[in-house]
Amino acid sequence: MASNFDARSERSTTSSHPAARRTTSGKYVRSEDMPEDSHVNVQLTSPVPLDDQTRLEEEYVVNSMMTGGFATSTRAHGMPRKVEERPPRSPYNCELPGCNNKALESQTCDCNLKICGPCFKEATGPAGGGVCPGCKMQYDNIDLEELRAARSEASPLPEVAVIPVNGDRSGRRSNDWDVDSWYSVGGYKRTFNGFGNASVMPEHGFVDGAAVGGGGPSGSIDGGASEYSIETRLGGKAWRPLSRKIKVPSAVLSPYRIIVLIRLAALVFYLIWRVANINHDAVWLWGMSVVCEIWFAISWLLDQLPKLSPINRETNLSVLKEKFETKSTQNPKGISDLPGLDVFVSTADPEKEPSLVTANTILSILAADYPVEKLACYVSDDGGALLTYEAMAEAAEFARLWVPFCRKHAIEPRNPEAYFNLKRDPYKDKVKPDFVKDRKRVKREYDEYKVRINGLPNTIKRRSDTLNALEHTRQQRRNVDEDGEIIKPFKLPKATWMADQTHWAGAWIHPTSDHSRGDHAGIIQVLIRPSGNEKQYGTKDGNGRVPMDFSEVDIRVPMLVYMSREKRPGYDHNKKAGAMNALVRSSAVMSNGPFILNLDCDHYVCNSLAFREAMCFMMDRTGDRIAFIQFPQRFEGVDPSDRYSNHNRVFFDVNMRALDGLQGPEYVGTGCMFRRIALYGFDPPRQKPPRHCSDCCFPRNKHSYDDESEDQPLRPANVLPGMSTWPRKFGTSHMFIDSITIAEYAGRPLADHRTVKHGREALALIGARPPLDSAMVAEAIGVISCWYEDKTDWGRTVGWVYGSITEDVVTGFKMHTRGWRSAYCITKRDAFRGTAPINLTDRLHQVLRWATGSVEIFFSKNNAILAGSRLTFLQRIAYLNVGIYPFTSIFLVVYCFVPALSLFTGQFIVQTLSVTFIVFLLIVTVTLCALAILEIKWSGITLEEWWRNEQFWMIGGTSAHLVAVFQGFLKVLAGIEISFTLTSKSAAEDEDDEFADLYIVKWTSLMIPPITIMMVNIIAIAVGISRAFYQKEHNWGKLLGGVFFSFWVLAHLFPFAKGLMGRKGRMPTIVFIWSGLISITIALLCVAIKPPSNSKFQIDRSFSFP
Repeated sequence: MASNFDARSERSTTSSHPAARRTTSGKYVRSEDMPEDSHVNVQLTSPVPLDDQTRLEEEYVVNSMMTGGFATSTRAHGMPRKVEERPPRSPYNCELPGCNNKALESQTCDCNLKICGPCFKEATGPAGGGVCPGCKMQYDNIDLEELRAARSEASPLPEVAVIPVNGDRSGRRSNDWDVDSWYSVGGYKRTFNGFGNASVMPEHGFVDGAAVGGGGPSGSIDGGASEYSIETRLGGKAWRPLSRKIKVPSAVLSPYRIIVLIRLAALVFYLIWRVANINHDAVWLWGMSVVCEIWFAISWLLDQLPKLSPINRETNLSVLKEKFETKSTQNPKGISDLPGLDVFVSTADPEKEPSLVTANTILSILAADYPVEKLACYVSDDGGALLTYEAMAEAAEFARLWVPFCRKHAIEPRNPEAYFNLKRDPYKDKVKPDFVKDRKRVKREYDEYKVRINGLPNTIKRRSDTLNALEHTRQQRRNVDEDGEIIKPFKLPKATWMADQTHWAGAWIHPTSDHSRGDHAGIIQVLIRPSGNEKQYGTKDGNGRVPMDFSEVDIRVPMLVYMSREKRPGYDHNKKAGAMNALVRSSAVMSNGPFILNLDCDHYVCNSLAFREAMCFMMDRTGDRIAFIQFPQRFEGVDPSDRYSNHNRVFFDVNMRALDGLQGPEYVGTGCMFRRIALYGFDPPRQKPPRHCSDCCFPRNKHSYDDESEDQPLRPANVLPGMSTWPRKFGTSHMFIDSITIAEYAGRPLADHRTVKHGREALALIGARPPLDSAMVAEAIGVISCWYEDKTDWGRTVGWVYGSITEDVVTGFKMHTRGWRSAYCITKRDAFRGTAPINLTDRLHQVLRWATGSVEIFFSKNNAILAGSRLTFLQRIAYLNVGIYPFTSIFLVVYCFVPALSLFTGQFIVQTLSVTFIVFLLIVTVTLCALAILEIKWSGITLEEWWRNEQFWMIGGTSAHLVAVFQGFLKVLAGIEISFTLTSKSAAEDEDDEFADLYIVKWTSLMIPPITIMMVNIIAIAVGISRAFYQKEHNWGKLLGGVFFSFWVLAHLFPFAKGLMGRKGRMPTIVFIWSGLISITIALLCVAIKPPSNSKFQIDRSFSFP
């Protein structure tokens, strides 16, 4: 049923909910525009207590799909789904309505009512009168020891100071609330306290780590340690850090730095010698080689300088648990005090990104080892496809079985596809006797789940065809008069239908206006409701359909939300960056976790403790200055030899680890945890003002900097400076603006150390979150509309940055320029794993995209040269290299032709192969190998991985990087953008081969430069050897020099040649025959055109072979 949601009163009411229906075109009809007989009214006549009213409100929101957008009414479409059935009540839990706590073990009344400690205390207290809530009889035999234990368990938390609010905190609406007019500038406003946020806060902030003027657990704090301080809660244990840096041993790092200096000095002297010794026999060849070698030296220096201070890090998860999840008198149930975490998963096309892969990624997130009530997962479907939505609904249903199974048996990894395909023994280290039975049952359910998801395309198509035909028949009957003649011609659009036989609000299979990939309304559907902050145990017979014993397992599942932002023609939606910013805003309204983790749809959680590992850095004493935690990217499904360096281990284990010793690693697109306020464009705390050139002549007073400026941590709304400009910066959503200060406070580290200047008090985040209501979801629909970002700073200084293909690098760069730091988190078990393109053409196009983004960065205002003074020198060098490295391809391509030209002409880059040249060459080569060995030692990569990286550096440099530079110049100078299309030449013949895609040959113009380089060098070697046999004076030095460098080029391009040949043994023999004939023919022609003086070649009117 599609219905307009209307206001409901908080208590006993009788309310009517007028329905609205969709027309055949898929649009909603307002209730006032519908005939009388079209209304379906739902009456709520029974008195509803406040707790039940709250639950009904949340039920209503969860079971409704919200749609809306620009100039469109926000609507709630009823979605009856079995996945939202409330989990069965455990026989071991309290039986009173609205309570699901664990029941007391002893019997309290003859009626055998299961009751928990808090409810038992209330029933036996003055309010309950000692009457049993079940049989309404006086308690006869009460166990005093049990009563004391119950009272101890149910002791209330000390009172705390609450954030000042305007209006109603609970989010309740008045009866005259109108969803169509509510979202407006200067309209409805209230302070929002979302899921995962701080519900308590000192009124006057913190001074030297202590709360001032109230806000402590005891209600008032006099500037010192509170009665319930961290040290008291931890039993007086000494303070311990959550993470620490581990320096690379000096026995490795010192020789590494010395060799860098030796190689730098050798390069300088070598280049000086090369410039001073001109090859007068071939000045043009000498000039080409010298220019290229100078650029290579500069490029190597830019790449090498940021590697001088590598570090390692390690975390202490036991300390994290001790600080945030330890039971105490103030927290008797051990409710987690960790901050909330919102996980973003983005997808755009279910055909290119299979829905099953995305669904399994969602399952791995929901099963992660993080407090359930603090975790929320948001799926952004930028294509608005019904296939993706229904796949997510299937995943939400299967998660109710998969998540408890993973918790019960400590499953790793928690992606079902990856787990069931493990090649190791699945029963190793499993001690529970019912594991084998449980695993078989879950495996059967997973197979059925896969079949359902894989069959969704056909299911949706059949359903839509059937309902479209039925709709056409109905319309045809209405369009016929009494005589059976057609009144007027009509044509119905071919709609895409949901399972409840209503039109899908997103993109249709047959696109029409308002229902295409670039033109559809915004959609939000809460697939799994947020959980309470107390554990909920299952039953011994599971969920009924699959009998499994979950009586000792927490069966709660984290919040899951499907979102598809509004898209309309004429708006620049900014691709992935725009989708991520829409997720930031909608999540701030609905859950507002102070930390955000973004993952690609094919990157699943491989280590269930990864979220906690990252939180160790964020919650440490200096963590408030960390903007993001970057995890290394790991891939599976790559061929064993890693032919095209898909693992990219040199970058992720050498370069990124080295940057961690500076200002921090770069943001590389996925597997990154952000601090929310860093994405909002705020400066880090304790940040000094930026330095200017005028400071040299007019130095500032050291005491002129005000500690209460905007560079300090955010404060409550009544003292926060600059809030008057926030609507112009963040947009007009009051809920979103109110959530900023709450997210900032919740993300602070604990004030448990004297060095923590701006921390939060302990136990501030253990309170229950407010329930979801219609106002929150309607506001979320508003902030994902296509017009919301107009005349705001979104995409410039707020959120993901627009205007670049590589929005990830630019976004991280902006944070570093504001003074934020980042950290690199390498876990013992891979945190996340994804897929990489193992096909040559796909890999080249991936590298082309990265290189094009780097060229755009170089020509934009985001160039590191123009960055402010808050970017450290070596960090600036690293970002400068990001924009410069594609230009190396110009010199690399030229240098690859130099040995071929040397062999063709009989000349060399130097006059003679002197001892000086050979010594310099040996020093440069040996130091390069020594550096590689030391990098392998302190980074943990292998020699093969280092060599694969060198090979693909040549392959990418002579193909994708060169084209990226060409594209960049065309875009900057002429505003022309060129795209390269793929044409598949063959397909994989063996579908059972895991690496069949490796041998698929797809032609692309990116292959032309490296193919030309290979052919020219092969021919040049043949020409040089042929020429040597006919010369009277043999110059073997120049010949060996040219042949050596040609083989150096061909050795680096060998993986590229293997990719062109396809599967081993499948290459047609005629290709080798023709290649040999062409090479020999060109070689003989070159010798014949310029033969030696005493050769047998004769070039006159005739030509004769020797």
